[in-house]
Amino acid sequence: MAVKINRILVPVDGSVSSTKATDEAIFFASRCGAVLDFVYVESDINKDIPSAIIFAELIKKIPEGVKAETHSVSGNVAKSIIRLAGELGSDMIIMGSRGLGIFRGALIGSVSQKVMEESSIPVMVVK
Repeated sequence: MAVKINRILVPVDGSVSSTKATDEAIFFASRCGAVLDFVYVESDINKDIPSAIIFAELIKKIPEGVKAETHSVSGNVAKSIIRLAGELGSDMIIMGSRGLGIFRGALIGSVSQKVMEESSIPVMVVK
């Protein structure tokens, strides 16, 4: 039985890793007709970067025919991502392996690790 992907949640923070995840999510959405939901979770790490700047750059990349929506939330980053995925009825999450966090040496970022462990829907981590 084939699974239809209708909504893809893409956490973004302006990092190189989230840009790569955005590109991958656009590729998937354009092939399966899914809606892209970009989420920016405000935290202590990125509090000086307005979500409008991040979203403005992303929207330029969206090809015609792909529907995208933006969401800004605050709180614990991993929990906010998982909660929003549930509220939106997301079928999958596509996110970068490392964001703007301080743990640059880790193989996989603590947020992406936490989302993978706690999410009830598939998570694709883009390196």
